[in-house]
Amino acid sequence: MGSETHDPRFMPVIYVRGFAMSRGEIDDTTADPFCGFNLGSTVYRAVPDKDRAPRKYVFESPVVRLASDFGYRDVYEDGYDLLDPEWEANAKNKLTRRSIVIYRYYDEASTLLGNATTPPIETFAKKLGELILKVRDLVCKNEENELAPADFRCYLVAHSMGGLVCRAFLQNPKLGSAEALACVDKFFTYATPHNGIDLLGGNVPKWLNVGDTANFNRERMADYLAVKPAFKETERVDWIPESRFPSSRVFCLVGTNRLDYEAAFGASRTFVGHGSDGLVRIENATTKGWKSGGQPGEPCAKAFTYRAHSGFFGIVNSEEGYQNLSRFLFGDVRADIHVDFDDIRLPKAVADAEEDGAKVGALYQVELLASPRGKLWYLTRRVAEEDSVACLSHADWRRAPKKEGRLYLSTVFLSNRARVNEGRPSLAYSVTLGVRVPDYEIEKKLWFDQHYEGGYLFRDSVVVELVPPQNQTEGDEGEWAVKYAWQGKAVSVADTPISPKALSKGRVEVSLPFASETTPGVRGKLRFVLSAWNVAPGGS
Repeated sequence: MGSETHDPRFMPVIYVRGFAMSRGEIDDTTADPFCGFNLGSTVYRAVPDKDRAPRKYVFESPVVRLASDFGYRDVYEDGYDLLDPEWEANAKNKLTRRSIVIYRYYDEASTLLGNATTPPIETFAKKLGELILKVRDLVCKNEENELAPADFRCYLVAHSMGGLVCRAFLQNPKLGSAEALACVDKFFTYATPHNGIDLLGGNVPKWLNVGDTANFNRERMADYLAVKPAFKETERVDWIPESRFPSSRVFCLVGTNRLDYEAAFGASRTFVGHGSDGLVRIENATTKGWKSGGQPGEPCAKAFTYRAHSGFFGIVNSEEGYQNLSRFLFGDVRADIHVDFDDIRLPKAVADAEEDGAKVGALYQVELLASPRGKLWYLTRRVAEEDSVACLSHADWRRAPKKEGRLYLSTVFLSNRARVNEGRPSLAYSVTLGVRVPDYEIEKKLWFDQHYEGGYLFRDSVVVELVPPQNQTEGDEGEWAVKYAWQGKAVSVADTPISPKALSKGRVEVSLPFASETTPGVRGKLRFVLSAWNVAPGGS
């Protein structure tokens, strides 16, 4: 990976904050040097005793942790911002690879530093490109970085509407130059409404432009995101054209805790409803690739966390958010987690009714939790009570089991820093898979016989331990050592070796079979697609 000083993983992080509706919120944003990226938290929601206060858990903030863990620093000098003409003249320190840059796009709109007029989101996108080129020039100008402009890269990290500002720059040729676009290596979003915001079951109307809320109307979004053909075909705008930016370099972190979102005295979470972080619906918070031929591509990497849209229990100022961010930016292994259903068995009475020609309905809810070894938090958490599960309908399964029964669940990134710090040769994490018992229907009538609410067709945890190959290169899968153990068999240490299957593009696949022993029940495979992350083409 190169020397510690010039490790190519470490490039500038550009943070793009979220939406501010009122003039007061814009002024508050302007008055904050880090636009919220510096906010931490000392509380954690879950406690075993309901009469106690929330458990104390100190998360210092993304800014502090990027500094303490990886040596990053801010770029302010003697009170000057990077874009101030006086910055270079007064700067005592030259810009390094490990810089945290805050895109202060609301300054112009504030009454404190601007003219109190909010520019359109297209202007924010254009100026983001200008900022990227400015950062590139300053970083490459510093001879200590030993970095040519052609090799410069940066990371875009965005919260909420900030992700739409970034997408407008990345996707719309009118808003982002090819020169600036080539500088972006990875794109991470916290709670971004990639498919707009829904209130009371409908999309924000285009005419409702109070505080620029029309930016979240899908018709308006299709315009500034340059996805009109895809929107016309699918009525969705959560598409990233592969011709502009690869979906494999995008990560979407999704919040699932609406209860702790206090904006507008709780009115927001009420209007948005269940299955949200209090403002953004879970189904609207992820993205997909869009191929040049007009066909949907692969979904971007995603993970789920029980955090609200913002606030003390918010997604940005959380350990889970930081761990997903830092591992995506600097980690060593990517693991895409899928579940493949090979057989789904109905209760005998329901199966008999279906065989006799009755129409049977059921919605299978797939839960997933993944936690690394020795930690007190999840990298991803999808459970039924938080409306974040993956779903498979019985009708879809019967219609096309080989296609519909293959579900992408989440992506986790693992870091060799963990095993170095632990003094262990392997990376290990636990994955819990659950398939909930559905509400079976026969001819649209609920079937109550032998139904127990909250039951599972299958639920178990598996410990996966892996040792990546040494000196991996892009396109070379190398020799992976993988072991696993299902904990339902009273085994807590991975003890069963399995040989990965080589795939294209340097990826390998590991399939762990699972099965219920009863009827109703399921049988299938928990499938991991593993690949090296942050490796240089043709070299380590």
